[in-house]
Amino acid sequence: MGRIFEVRKSTMFARWDRMAKAFTRLGKEIAIAVKAGGPEPDTNPALRRCILNAKGVNMPKDRVEAAIKRAMGKDMTNYEEVIYEGYAPHGIAVLVETATDNHTRTVANVRMHFRKGEGSLGNSGSVAFLFNRVGEFKIKNEGVNMDDLELELIDFGLEEIGEDDEGNIVLRTPFDEFGNMSKALEDKGITPLSAELNRIPTTTVELNEEEAKEVLELIDRLEQDEDVQKVYHNLK
Repeated sequence: MGRIFEVRKSTMFARWDRMAKAFTRLGKEIAIAVKAGGPEPDTNPALRRCILNAKGVNMPKDRVEAAIKRAMGKDMTNYEEVIYEGYAPHGIAVLVETATDNHTRTVANVRMHFRKGEGSLGNSGSVAFLFNRVGEFKIKNEGVNMDDLELELIDFGLEEIGEDDEGNIVLRTPFDEFGNMSKALEDKGITPLSAELNRIPTTTVELNEEEAKEVLELIDRLEQDEDVQKVYHNLK
């Protein structure tokens, strides 16, 4: 009984950690969106997207409103989006998106993570060309005919349609069609579970189990950094 309790407690703490990380990431995204386009979601598509994604991870409404209010304050931390590129062990390409108020701290930490994970931090442009930037929308698969939906959305930039592991419908568009798809879904009365800009590897590399474990340990190390928003890689 004690062992079962320990496992459940460990799982619960891991879930809390993931939730806390998601809330922190979204708080920074809200701050950046408000700074760029103002505090009104009706006139700020980026902020609208942040609020939608906050609902998707069950971020409380009062926390979202507090984040918007803080972003309008004179003492608000100014975050800047910075991308770092490098290689994990065994030649796996890694792209790291950060939101930072201190470049010196962030680059030092990212370089340390790469070094401790037996990888190397590269120059700008060293691996970015290996990833396509896409818009990705997830919607509930509730009585949706995917063939009909594909025909309805193809004129608004739909490039791929499929399902994720949870059975939700995933829509992908080129980066520059993200706004068109957002508006198309809104006009059709479809509220996505999430709407994000992601980076998809153009090719992937397959490793054995031990090699893959080394890469994933570095990915996890990077994802735990407080300045890191997202980490992309081309490990299969």
